[in-house]
Amino acid sequence: MLSKIFTWWNGATIGTLFTIAKRGSLVGSDEFGNRYYESRDTVSYDGRKRRWVIYEGYADASKVSPDWHGWLHYTFDLPPTEEPLPRRAWEKDYLPNLTGTPMAWRPSGSLAAEGRRPAATGDYQAWTPGE
Repeated sequence: MLSKIFTWWNGATIGTLFTIAKRGSLVGSDEFGNRYYESRDTVSYDGRKRRWVIYEGYADASKVSPDWHGWLHYTFDLPPTEEPLPRRAWEKDYLPNLTGTPMAWRPSGSLAAEGRRPAATGDYQAWTPGE
């Protein structure tokens, strides 16, 4: 319960849950467990209904897939639950940004990669100040 009061970065806080219950309606969810809402009334200055996302786990904007991102930013009128984004055969599945996670890509020679860094080749010459 205390985590719901004090941690805004890990799901919804008590105030957000209260706002959702009072003003929001669930539109859908994605494969990452994020839930997407739209206000029941028109509350924005431009006359559109407000849209928002409640992240599953740690709040990271890269966890929003392109189709839901388009809906959140009013690029698409209908949510992906009603009209999915067409997929091309050459498109890869969406992945959130994995930087800083154990799943991050570590090229060979990286200090974070497993194994040893290869020794410098003969064309390397160290710089010495004053030369």
